[in-house]
Amino acid sequence: MTLSVTLIPVTAFQQNCALISDPESRRGAVIDPGGDVPRILAAIEKLGVTIEQILLTHGHLDHAGGASALARALATAQPGRTVPIVGPAAQDRFLLENIARQAAAFGLADMEDVAPDRFLTEGDEVEIAGVPFAVLHCPGHTPGHVVFVDHANRFAVLGDVLFQGSIGRTDFPYGDHQQLLTAIAEKILPLGDDVHFICGHGPASRIGAERRSNPFLQGL
Repeated sequence: MTLSVTLIPVTAFQQNCALISDPESRRGAVIDPGGDVPRILAAIEKLGVTIEQILLTHGHLDHAGGASALARALATAQPGRTVPIVGPAAQDRFLLENIARQAAAFGLADMEDVAPDRFLTEGDEVEIAGVPFAVLHCPGHTPGHVVFVDHANRFAVLGDVLFQGSIGRTDFPYGDHQQLLTAIAEKILPLGDDVHFICGHGPASRIGAERRSNPFLQGL
């Protein structure tokens, strides 16, 4: 089964919130709803998708700040259906518990702390409309960053691990540049050059293209 991907840039950070769904069953999930929840809800309504879960790659406010509000709104819009928040890894709990405070420091409103229904670990699997996605723990940008990989369709959601032409920031107190490079070398590049991926900011790419041209990956 091939899933449909709709990217919804949200917040002043232009973070790629992803609405991934099966066009036939119209079941799906939202990944990284950082904010601008009305915009996300409008996209869901336009596509007529039933959202079954909200997935988070990591705990930064631009990726998770709208998750709690979106879960409440979907529970109202989809009576009788609970929409769980799943991910990231538990190492990002400290970030999720401080989103509102961080948002206030940036002058951003309507961002809330998040208490996931389930944290993820390496080797877990999540399903989007019945399609399995492997969970890989890729720390460095944040301690609990995870990525989602659809091996069958050669597709991945990499959050802020790898971008077109760049990699995630590691200049936070909890960031680790070498740890991020190790995660990319040992977990992302081995997925294969043909794997197409979407990332947390900017355009999509393929792993092979980044292996060849991304300056941060040369020598890995």
